[in-house]
Amino acid sequence: MSHVVIDNPHGLDQQLAALDLNAADCQGGGTGRRYIPPHLRNKEASKNGFGSYDHKDGGWGGPQRDAAYNSFGGRSDRSKTAFNDRGAGSRGRYERGGFSAGGSSRWMDDSKDDDWSKPTAPNERVENELFSGGNTGINFEKYDDIPVEATGANCPPHIDSFHDIDMGEIVMGNITLSRYTRPTPVQKHAIPIIKSKRDLMACAQTGSGKTAAFLLPVLSQIYGDGPGDASQAAKGGGQDNGRYGRRKQYPLSLVLAPTRELALQIYDEARKFAYRSRVRPCVVYGGADIGQQIRDLEKGCHLLVATPGRLVDMMERGKIGLDHCNYLVLDEADRMLDMGFEPQIRRIVEQDTMPPRGMRQTMMFSATFPKEIQILARDFLEDYIFLAVGRVGSTSENITQKVVWVEDTDKRSFLLDLLNATGKDSLTLVFVETKKGADALEDFLYHEGYACTSIHGDRSQRDREEALHQFRSGRCPILVATAVAARGLDISNVKHVINFDLPSDIEEYVHRIGRTGRVGNLVAGGLDALIR
Repeated sequence: MSHVVIDNPHGLDQQLAALDLNAADCQGGGTGRRYIPPHLRNKEASKNGFGSYDHKDGGWGGPQRDAAYNSFGGRSDRSKTAFNDRGAGSRGRYERGGFSAGGSSRWMDDSKDDDWSKPTAPNERVENELFSGGNTGINFEKYDDIPVEATGANCPPHIDSFHDIDMGEIVMGNITLSRYTRPTPVQKHAIPIIKSKRDLMACAQTGSGKTAAFLLPVLSQIYGDGPGDASQAAKGGGQDNGRYGRRKQYPLSLVLAPTRELALQIYDEARKFAYRSRVRPCVVYGGADIGQQIRDLEKGCHLLVATPGRLVDMMERGKIGLDHCNYLVLDEADRMLDMGFEPQIRRIVEQDTMPPRGMRQTMMFSATFPKEIQILARDFLEDYIFLAVGRVGSTSENITQKVVWVEDTDKRSFLLDLLNATGKDSLTLVFVETKKGADALEDFLYHEGYACTSIHGDRSQRDREEALHQFRSGRCPILVATAVAARGLDISNVKHVINFDLPSDIEEYVHRIGRTGRVGNLVAGGLDALIR
C-alpha cells in the first residue's frame, strides 16, 4: 500500500475510468469477463483465446468464433484425432462403436424417442471406416451342399435369403453395406432360431460366418424391444456402483470370447451392425489399460464383448451389472468351458445378477464340440436346439491338407523351402506349441531374411495388436503363433497354414487350419502342411 498523499483525489477515479473496468463492451470485472490491459487490446490475442479488437464496432471478441472452439481458444471437439474416432456435430456423434444422436454420450434420454427400430442420421466418415474393407459374402455356392442337422423340439424352418425374415430397417441396411448377398448355412438356420427366442448350441465349420449368425438376430431383437428397464437402471443407479461413484452400466447383451484378439474382432463386427442405431457396443479385455476401458463403459454400453477375467474384474469394481442381460453368447464355447474358464463362466452366469436360464436367451458357437463339453454346456441352456453344420469337428473342404514327415534336425530347413514356395502375395501362419518356440523360430526366420513377426501369450497387448496389424497389412507376411491365434481370427488372404509343431489334440488342429479357406473363399493353392 502506498503512503503518498494524493493531491488530486479524482485522479485515481480518472485512471480507473480510463481502464474501462466497468464498461459493458469490454471484458471488465463488471460483466464477469476477463480483464484486458490497455497495452494488449490492439494486439493479436489469439494465443490467449481473447479474440481480437474490432475497430469497426468497438467490441471485444471480434467476429463470432466457430462453435467448435471454446472460450480459451482451443478446439472443444478434440475427438477428431487419429486416436479417437468420435465425430461431432449437430446431427449427433459417433463414439467408438455406435452412432448415437446428439446430447449425452452415456445412456441417451430415451423419452425423446422410444423407437429404437428407426435408424439415426448417416455419417459418411464412419460408414467409410466401418465398411470400406472386407471380402464377405462371396463364393458361398459351394456351401449349399453342406449337410445341416438341427435337433430339438419345434425347430423353426430355415431361411434362404436375409429378406425371408424381418430383422428391421437398421440390420438390413447394414447387411447391404457389408455386401452380404446371401446367408451362409449356419446363418440360414441360426438366425430364425435366435429370432424365435430359442437357446442354441451351434457347431459349424471354421470360417462359416458364425459371428454374424448371432450378432444379426440379437441386435435385431434389441432394436425392436428397446432398452427396457436397463436405461432407467443406468440413470438411477448412482449409489452402490463402485469406488469412483460413476454410473454402473447394464448391457442388454453379453458376448464372451476366450482371447483378446477374438474379442476385438467380434467388437469390430458389432460396430458394423450397430451403425446408425442407438445401441453402443463396448469391449473389455485383459492386458489393456483398465482405466480407459472404464471411461469408455461410462459413456454407455448396450452390447458388451468381453473376456471372462476382465469382465469379472469390472463386475467386482461395480462398473457392470448383468441384471438386464437378456442375451448371452459364448463364442468358441468348447474352449471357454474346457480351458480353465469354467469357474469364471459360472461366476458370471450363475453367481451374479444375470437372469437365470429360461429368462435369458443363451447361444453357444464353435467349430468343435466334444461330447463331454456338450454335456457340460447343458447347465447353461434351456430347451435348446443343437445345430450341426457339416460334419461336427470337421474343417472346410476348401483347404488342401498335406502331411510331411521330417526329422527334427531338418524341420527348419524344410520350413524355409515351404516359405520360398508360397509366393510373395500371400500370408502364411506358422503354428508352434510353446512361447519360447515362437520367439526362437521368429528370430531364426528374421536372421534368414524373412519379414516375420510373432504372437503368443507372453507378449503385451500392444505388441500382439501391432503384430496382427503388420500381418494383416502384409508388411510381415509370416506370423509365428501359438494357440492364441488358432481360434476365431479372420484374416483375409491367408493362403498357407504350417503346423511346425504337432498340436496336442484334433480340435486344436481343426481350428489352426481353419485360419485359411474362410467365408467360402476358394483358396488357390491353399495348403495346410503338418511337419512332423
